[in-house]
Amino acid sequence: MSRPNSFSPNRRRLLKAAGLSVAFSWLGAPRQAMALVSPHRQAADAAAAVADGAPAFAPNAFIRIDADGAIRLVMPMVEMGQAIYTGSCMLLAEELDVDLDQIQVEHAPPSDELYGMKLLKAQITGGSTSTRSTFTELRQAGAVARTLLVAAAAARWKVQPSSCVVERGVIHHPPSGRSLRYAQVAQAAARLPDPGEVKLKDPAQFRLIGKPMARLDSADKVRGVTRFGIDVAVPGMRIATVKACPTFGGTLVGVDDRATRAIAGVIEVLCIDNAVAVVATNFWAAKRGMEALDIQWQQGPNARLTTRELREDLARSQASGQAIVGREVGSRPAGEFIQATYKLPMLAHATMEPLNATVHVRSDRCEIWAGTQVPTRVVANAARITGLPVERIVLHSQYLGGGFGRRLESDYVDQAVSFARLLPYPLKIVWTREEDIRHDIVRPMYHDVISAVVDKNGMPLWYGDRVCSGTVLGRWRPGGMRKNGMDGDAIECVAELPYAIASMKVEWVRHDMPPGLLVGWWRGVGALHNIFIVESFFDELAHRARRDPVEWRLALLKNNPRSTAVLKLAAAKMGWGSSQPVRTASSNRAGRGVALAEPFGTRVCAMVDVEVTPQGEVQLRRAVVAVDCGIAVNTGSIEAQIQGGLLFGLSAALFNEITLRDGAIEQGNFNDYRMLRMNETPAVEVHIVNSTEAPGGIGEVGTAIAAPALTNAIYAATGVRLRELPVRRALLARPQHTLLKTFDLAPSNPEAAA
Repeated sequence: MSRPNSFSPNRRRLLKAAGLSVAFSWLGAPRQAMALVSPHRQAADAAAAVADGAPAFAPNAFIRIDADGAIRLVMPMVEMGQAIYTGSCMLLAEELDVDLDQIQVEHAPPSDELYGMKLLKAQITGGSTSTRSTFTELRQAGAVARTLLVAAAAARWKVQPSSCVVERGVIHHPPSGRSLRYAQVAQAAARLPDPGEVKLKDPAQFRLIGKPMARLDSADKVRGVTRFGIDVAVPGMRIATVKACPTFGGTLVGVDDRATRAIAGVIEVLCIDNAVAVVATNFWAAKRGMEALDIQWQQGPNARLTTRELREDLARSQASGQAIVGREVGSRPAGEFIQATYKLPMLAHATMEPLNATVHVRSDRCEIWAGTQVPTRVVANAARITGLPVERIVLHSQYLGGGFGRRLESDYVDQAVSFARLLPYPLKIVWTREEDIRHDIVRPMYHDVISAVVDKNGMPLWYGDRVCSGTVLGRWRPGGMRKNGMDGDAIECVAELPYAIASMKVEWVRHDMPPGLLVGWWRGVGALHNIFIVESFFDELAHRARRDPVEWRLALLKNNPRSTAVLKLAAAKMGWGSSQPVRTASSNRAGRGVALAEPFGTRVCAMVDVEVTPQGEVQLRRAVVAVDCGIAVNTGSIEAQIQGGLLFGLSAALFNEITLRDGAIEQGNFNDYRMLRMNETPAVEVHIVNSTEAPGGIGEVGTAIAAPALTNAIYAATGVRLRELPVRRALLARPQHTLLKTFDLAPSNPEAAA
């Protein structure tokens, strides 16, 4: 039995990447790509098959069967740890009737025309959309291929296709005992017309979908042979590290490189308008050379910019800026009015693999080796920078050592192309961790005033949220904004709630950051911000009504059986109401928190047990998550994604914020932008609802639900309501803290209240 390969090293990658046309949905006036992911043959398929070595059978953009019998599945999304390659293979292999050990997985070339995602209208991996965009289409692609192969075998035998069965890529005709392997009929199947609509398996027939399958890329990663962008090595390559102007919008004035050039291994010092690269024979020499450079910067208009100034400007916009109504139902009734202000900081991505790209620019071609979530955007920008046509830009996609939205940007590749243009040999640029964090395209900061009118029993009759933030979408894809200027991401998961509340009003005030300070997608995007605010505030309302937070939520979940089920499941598994959080001898302040939401088409409930020491340290004891993501493709991957996402979100809530001083980001490494450590990590239980609904997203769900479950638990343990992140230990230290009156309208800043 052959071992599945996570990447086929002998691919004709250069030809394949260069031989395809690319449709760009973001260039010029907003428009959709020429076509989107399809299970059937498309106009670009013939060229793609030729560029891919002319396999014997290529019925669509995803399936290749070679004359030697090798089965290759081409993955339209990129793999960055979320196990989408395995999940996508399961969808294809389920309907193709092969097993995962029979296939090779390959990175798709850049092509919106062949691999554009229907939810994002381009070849983009992000927004927890991959499975939602392709669940039906990839299954249909496998079924199309199987139908053609069986038809070819049936024609050879002169029998009805319905009398044939397939097992592990072998077509059997039970009445006559004859069998043929897929490879034996591949060429004949390739000559048949597209079968049109195909019948998919009933879920009761699934052999793979819904099972906890091992990841296809795990073995190679454990053995250290999987190649990420940072591992790329090509003949003649030199290595560089870079430094950009520390202030946003600043530029390079000049460098004194005499000390740098004296360092062994240093080859060259390169300059562009706002950055310097030191080229060397190895990274260590490049890094030492960079440290020896004497660089003069023009600090630009943001030279004195601070976080405090950004926060004050945001608050002023929230209070007096022009708001766009995102959704309004009914009108605000009479009753008791409750209001609170919530604030969230800027965040960095800090992926395990720092940003990097390898580029070789020649007169007639530009080759790029990089991990990216937006391959066609990378190609488009490289064409613009080099002046070459897009068909002469060759992208070799690599595995990503984390994305979290950071590699939805192409700035690091654009920069590498700009430097590589100055050299005759391939150049590999690796950002240091400090450069990676200090020049991140950060998650926006937010300032919300959320309010409710409650009845005599403390139940909400109306709620309102006035969100103020920058817009990622407005920069990244302006054509995605609504006609009235609304950024739908800014109000996601607050304009639509799981709860039955008669009336509401949600509005957004756009507040653009100073020029040069770019904001970007961050794992969980708008849902992350809004779920924290809504579920924290609603927890305030539950406690104010002197109701159990779970019972209070259940009372509002009328006609919502899916969210009711996940809430009850989590409560049962946690022992909510029947057991108490663990207390230790060092502290008697322990509490349990709950949060419920419906992000990315998934229903999720998280519960967290915490203990807070007298010094204000938060110790995570246990977490339970119940999730209904519709049909679960790979239950093992879902569990891993929820666990990892929850820990990622807890890290951010406990520790993370990006702050500015003198126009530059202050944080630079994991010492001052830190993550949960192993001894701080709680046990995380994940319970998956057996569902027949359409698949929802999963990659960002755990992150989006983490913070409110945590801070609601902290409130239960200490009586301190945290309306601002990250968690401030000084507020929780027993000798210092004063209980925050949760329902006072002012001050809304918990630091001021304490």
